[in-house]
Amino acid sequence: MLPVDLLPIAAPPANPHYHQLGGAAALQRLVERFYQLMDQLPQAHAIRAMHPADLTPSRERLFMFLSGWLGGPPLYAERIGPPRLRRDHMAFAIDSAARDAWMACMTQALAEQVEDETLRAQLGAALFKTADFLCNQ
Repeated sequence: MLPVDLLPIAAPPANPHYHQLGGAAALQRLVERFYQLMDQLPQAHAIRAMHPADLTPSRERLFMFLSGWLGGPPLYAERIGPPRLRRDHMAFAIDSAARDAWMACMTQALAEQVEDETLRAQLGAALFKTADFLCNQ
């Protein structure tokens, strides 16, 4: 019998959310709707102000990040490098109100774009953990 420290470590199971969501086309719709809501929801005004006037780069970065995060192609890592979310967001004052405004946009986008209730709940919970991790105020 091998000592415990020499036993092979099983790879974590692949994240199936990208395919459950519907792949790149579904993810693109989700990201597009998220940013539309950021422009439309009054409670999102403060987080919208943290973004450039042209949201195109933000859309692209979120799409690339979520692609890999959800278990799809690691576009962000391939084009930009490993995600460093906390470092990249430190320039912005992110408190619980900003987190909640971001989540309001994402929760509504998920509700409109993701039919599967279980998947929607899983994604919402995971995204909340990530958004909460970015709070720095």
